[in-house]
Amino acid sequence: MLWGCSVSDLAAKFAFFPPHPPTYGIRKDEARGGKLLVTGIPRDPSMDVLMVDNRRGNKIVAFYFRNPYARLTVLYSHGNATDLGQLYELFAQLKVNLRVNLMGYDYSGYGASSGKPSESNTYADIEAIYECLQTEYGVSQEDLVLYGQSLGSGPTLHLAARLPRLRGVVLHSAILSGLRVLCHVNFSFCMDIYQNVHKIKKVKCPVLVIHGTDDEVVNWLHGNKLWKLAREPYEPLWIKGGTHCNLELYPDYIVHLSHFIKDMENATTVQRLKKLRQSLQKPRADIKSTTTFTANCCCRIKIQKPDCSNCCCSWKGFISLGCWKGSSCFCNCCGGINGKW
Repeated sequence: MLWGCSVSDLAAKFAFFPPHPPTYGIRKDEARGGKLLVTGIPRDPSMDVLMVDNRRGNKIVAFYFRNPYARLTVLYSHGNATDLGQLYELFAQLKVNLRVNLMGYDYSGYGASSGKPSESNTYADIEAIYECLQTEYGVSQEDLVLYGQSLGSGPTLHLAARLPRLRGVVLHSAILSGLRVLCHVNFSFCMDIYQNVHKIKKVKCPVLVIHGTDDEVVNWLHGNKLWKLAREPYEPLWIKGGTHCNLELYPDYIVHLSHFIKDMENATTVQRLKKLRQSLQKPRADIKSTTTFTANCCCRIKIQKPDCSNCCCSWKGFISLGCWKGSSCFCNCCGGINGKW
């Protein structure tokens, strides 16, 4: 049995898959005063190549695409098993079609960024890139839209929960949490990474959810649940037949995303503050009672009333938790208690 939060380090080894080798390179142009240049992809005069230091000592590579007609800036956190070289063409198209400035970055250990991938590193990465947008390009949170694809929904909601005046959030094939991608559970504990199911409730701006109905990696139910939990949900886009990696190929994708960006452009600060005040005045819905187990551990584990009698899983596996005195087993499918020992 694995105890405590050291389990999160093990979980990280199965969660991050940076491309090897990277699909691009970075070099300095000594003839132009050491300006950073990217190799392996076409040169774009509207793109800046940046190397940003995060608070954990890693150097994070970022591409900033400028659009002279932009009113908003999109900070894009990409999915797993990809890097900026593979996303270059998508970013260039989004910059034009959405009429936005766009900042994309590679997590620690991805692409030409230094360090090793981990949940905490991705949080430090997006914080550093956001600070860069503020200091280098004068972007305020009121003019910023955060975009998180798949794994990128983790750092996106981490930052969004901390920015009360953010313009908007886009969640593309997003996850409820790392553990919930692997099995259907209704509780959280130490080894679970990217607990978006809790952070989405702290986001105070409009949230657009985009998900494919045939997503084979992250079930559509993840997107649907996040949309229902959002404090200010925008009309979602459920792409019929869409899978995990092809939603950008559907015409509805860019059409719906464009409508969202235009609505965010037209939303005034006065209107947003009014909505925020109204949401704070609404009485909170009754929360169903849960059983809470606590001990000398960093986590609190909440589980709903178990019911394994009609369990849908064909393989009755169990997860062993040792965060309190007297461990229990939980069904991987429905989260029900099997017994104590």
